[in-house]
Amino acid sequence: MASVTSRQGLKNYCLRRLGQPVVEINIDEDQLEERVDDALEYFQEYHFDGVEKVFLKHIITQTDIDNEYIPMGLDSNGNVVYPDGGPIISVVRVLPIPSFDSFQGGFFNEEYQLRLNDLNNFSGSSLIQWEMTLQNFSLVEQLFSIAPTMMFNRRQNRVYLETNWNEKFKVNDILVIEAYRALNPSTYPEVWNDMFLKKYTTALIKRQWGENLKKFNGVVLPGGITLDGKTIYDEAVEEIRLIEEEISLKYELPANGYVG
Repeated sequence: MASVTSRQGLKNYCLRRLGQPVVEINIDEDQLEERVDDALEYFQEYHFDGVEKVFLKHIITQTDIDNEYIPMGLDSNGNVVYPDGGPIISVVRVLPIPSFDSFQGGFFNEEYQLRLNDLNNFSGSSLIQWEMTLQNFSLVEQLFSIAPTMMFNRRQNRVYLETNWNEKFKVNDILVIEAYRALNPSTYPEVWNDMFLKKYTTALIKRQWGENLKKFNGVVLPGGITLDGKTIYDEAVEEIRLIEEEISLKYELPANGYVG
């Protein structure tokens, strides 16, 4: 069979893995849809192939200044929309773009002068002094240009900056938000064919199947066949545990040490 390229294709693949049409899989369509949603959510949350690193531009409005937060994935009416991809999983940092006024110093800008004076030392000499000078400049900038504390709330889809918005920002200021965004399978159908997603979805469906059959455990069907939903359920639980352990060790992005 060709690779899986759709949601329905993933469902069909998982059911065949479990034995359909040779074996009847006792699971409702709504349960099937929900298990696919659960698997996709876990994939986007923990697998490095489930997200993309993005830099989103945001233009400050008076509403942002009044609210003192930046809406993420919200339209003008407050509805959650993701026109360019999936939901934002995490925000790493918020970078202000300097306005034209910050370059008014021209040739008298201190960083420009610092680099200009050191250009003559580039050839035929060590770069140690240059590197130390840049580190000192960075330290001074860090001490006297303290970035506001940032916090991102996924349930509210808001980025909070703990600063005095009326003094720090003005209308039409531009911010660049470095974030991780979940891949939208509608935009990237290759997501449906991911090896981990197929395996994890199959295990979740199997667990649901076993959970349904457990209620009739020990019932003897015509022909002497005995229902054994508990065995199916226990096997699925162990498979899910091993898969989640595998993704934690092999596919999860390392913890980010940056604290907003």
